[in-house]
Amino acid sequence: MNKLKIPENHSGVSKTLRLPENIVDDIQNLANLKNLSFNRVVISLLEFSLDNLDEKDREELKKLKNK
Repeated sequence: MNKLKIPENHSGVSKTLRLPENIVDDIQNLANLKNLSFNRVVISLLEFSLDNLDEKDREELKKLKNK
């Protein structure tokens, strides 16, 4: 039988972003559709983007992280 696992909250850093209104509307609509918070959708989109960087950018980012 599967067990319910509640994910731990991540430690967060507060940042202020200025986003185009159409992007905010799309993200909010997606959050509403999926019954998620706006913040959770933004985090998911950013994680996906970082996981799918082109190879050159991925290598440059890796170098910066290793400094």
